[in-house]
Amino acid sequence: MDPLEDVLTLLDTRSHLSSSLVAGGRWAIRFDAPSDVKFNAVRRGHCLIEVEGMGGPLALEEGDCYLLTQPRHFTLRSDPQAVAVDADRVFASPVGGVARTGDGEDDVLLVGGRFSFSDRAHTLLLEGLPPLIHIPAGTPQAETLQWALAHIDRELRDGLMGSMLVAEHLAVVMLVHVLRLHLARDPEAVSGWLAGLGDPVVAAALTSLHSRPEHPWTVAELAQACAVSRSTLAARFKTTVGRGPLDYLNRWRVELTSRHLRQGTDTVSAIARTVGYGSESALSTAFKRVNGISPRDYRKATQAS
Repeated sequence: MDPLEDVLTLLDTRSHLSSSLVAGGRWAIRFDAPSDVKFNAVRRGHCLIEVEGMGGPLALEEGDCYLLTQPRHFTLRSDPQAVAVDADRVFASPVGGVARTGDGEDDVLLVGGRFSFSDRAHTLLLEGLPPLIHIPAGTPQAETLQWALAHIDRELRDGLMGSMLVAEHLAVVMLVHVLRLHLARDPEAVSGWLAGLGDPVVAAALTSLHSRPEHPWTVAELAQACAVSRSTLAARFKTTVGRGPLDYLNRWRVELTSRHLRQGTDTVSAIARTVGYGSESALSTAFKRVNGISPRDYRKATQAS
């Protein structure tokens, strides 16, 4: 399993489509800071988006897509002078899955929703991303997104059996492509393991670690798998990811342990063998160093909640 797939699976990534928005004339909608990752695509027309803490508005054109990765208030509007109303009012009574606003013709159409993750998403994924990812139309990067959006549109419009499930799976496909495209387009705008995916040597090391996390890796063996020297791998991994390869591996094993503790019934000793620790005490020491709590106490806390 590659690192991006591995992390998105671990985070229990799910999409939730919301009502589409049709607007016309002069209009503006003010949204509270979303608790999840918000996404929208402009299927028709154009508008502006203003995000808290990001300065002036960003123009969104037909075919554009954006991902809001942090809980910030934002406003969609036709023009800078339009007076904003709360989103709760606009989306209170959608008709046929469509909310409407504005005082003119229906010349703007947006479709979107949100992505939800497990509680480790901020540390593992979101803190490595900028607050807003904008994928403009008319670029090679946008073609795959347009394909996914067109199929989401069709599923929601036709309303066949299982259409919502298909549309939500397509939205997760779209998320993977947004992350891929952002990494390819602007690798310096990400940090942590995500940044490592943009470096061919570090990406090869990450793939090896994620493919066999239980293996007793050494830096020398990992470097051999990446066809570079030990010193080159260690330096590039630390510079790009922010920690050494074995430190990263230990933390990833702790994340895997957390999932086992939340979702399974195996003993801590059995989990230790599964994720690559030689003993229960070694796992407990590593787990407590990262999470500040023992594996047994973590399991009790998650079961209680």
